[in-house]
Amino acid sequence: MLWLEVVGWLGSVLVVVSLMQARVLRFRVLNLVGAVLATGYNAVVGIWAFAVMNGAIAIIDVYWLWRLLRERHDDTAYTVVDVGPGDAYLRHFLTVHGEEIARFQPGFALADDARAFLVARGDEVVGVVVVRDVGHGVGVVDLDWVTTRFRDFTPGEFVYRHSGVFAEHGLRVLHVEPAPQMREYFAKVGFRETATRWVREVEPV
Repeated sequence: MLWLEVVGWLGSVLVVVSLMQARVLRFRVLNLVGAVLATGYNAVVGIWAFAVMNGAIAIIDVYWLWRLLRERHDDTAYTVVDVGPGDAYLRHFLTVHGEEIARFQPGFALADDARAFLVARGDEVVGVVVVRDVGHGVGVVDLDWVTTRFRDFTPGEFVYRHSGVFAEHGLRVLHVEPAPQMREYFAKVGFRETATRWVREVEPV
């Protein structure tokens, strides 16, 4: 049956393609679909060892998707670490990811008066937000960047959600000039578009 062979090959291809994905969510989704198709194909043709194996993989993928999506907006899943521009790990992180950061934020340079907020998931730093104080309680977001693996989960939002970290530095409002592809994200984390730039008020501590 041609359609059955197509299902079997499609499942195999999706499993292989999933292993090429850097993003955690995309990997899990593709791997799940591929495993489900492979399970069905192997069950129909009677190759039970592979059917059971792929069925188990599908169950594992469902569990991790449930956990990842549940933690997507969970305050306990991420930690925001406030560091200064001279922090050694911050500079190491920016250097390691410098080439990719430059593609998202051309011309970014860490200012001496900036504050950086590292976003950590367990012991892994998954993102960074850099804000520069320009006076009169105004902070400019120079960088909001997330590692590829966690880009589907926008962990940078935790920095803005815990906006007390900005108020502690005397900031009352944040400004940003987002790239077109980032506008939807900044709208989700509380920025609103004005005639000149995007603005977000900082809640007092």
